[in-house]
Amino acid sequence: MTLTPVPELILAAAPGGLGAFNVIALEHAEAIAAAAEAAKRPAILQISENTARYRGGLKPLARACLQIAADSTAPLAVHLDHATSHELIRTAVELGIESVMYDGSTLDYTENVAQTARIVRWCHDRAVFMEAELGEVGGKDGAHAPGVRTDPDEAVAFVAATGVDALAVAVGSSHAMHSRDAQLDDDMIAHLAAKVPVPLVLHGSSGVPDEGLRSAVQHGMTKINIATRLNIVLAQSIRAELSAHPALSDPRKYIGPGRTAVQHEIEHLLRVLG
Repeated sequence: MTLTPVPELILAAAPGGLGAFNVIALEHAEAIAAAAEAAKRPAILQISENTARYRGGLKPLARACLQIAADSTAPLAVHLDHATSHELIRTAVELGIESVMYDGSTLDYTENVAQTARIVRWCHDRAVFMEAELGEVGGKDGAHAPGVRTDPDEAVAFVAATGVDALAVAVGSSHAMHSRDAQLDDDMIAHLAAKVPVPLVLHGSSGVPDEGLRSAVQHGMTKINIATRLNIVLAQSIRAELSAHPALSDPRKYIGPGRTAVQHEIEHLLRVLG
């Protein structure tokens, strides 16, 4: 199956939510594709700016993800996550990535609107799906910290002023959580979904329990980003393998089971969202 545009994935996932999973290692990408095939659900492979920096550039991992997605029998897309520079977005689009997120969260509102609108125009000229943030939602203690909420009227104004295709909103989740006890504000999700004319995106979803994810989707959340949960599962599996077999040196013998564990976790999460 060829790469699928994000708007088509959103429709394919409905009435459920669309799972978007971050890729750091090649095994993440392989696990996402295998899980989507097994669960018969669409999904997104996401590469963050931090991961591109860690790998010394976007190109190698992006090309691998694009090939894995293109070869899969599941409907998949590749997405650039939390990009703060137009240069990185340009590189992603040149590589064939058709969905990007511009993170202007560290800017004040006026500058965020101006920069986001400029990049939206550039992306739309190239038929690229554009996600953005309103407020400081990118950091681990930003507006996704519990208790902070996105203002619905400001969200409506932001979407109108920028023309974005999707909007990340703050409704009670927090990035990089290792516990799954975040309490989302379902009433706020429903209020935002009723007023904001584009799909809503939940960041920090790893900290939300299954029932919270189901409820968020039922109340109007569309795209669900998950990263930390996969890394926890991968690390736990590798630790278990190395502990049980201290003499292991072949990474295929301990990373392979980790990839399988991540696949099973994604399968579970896709079914929760569906």
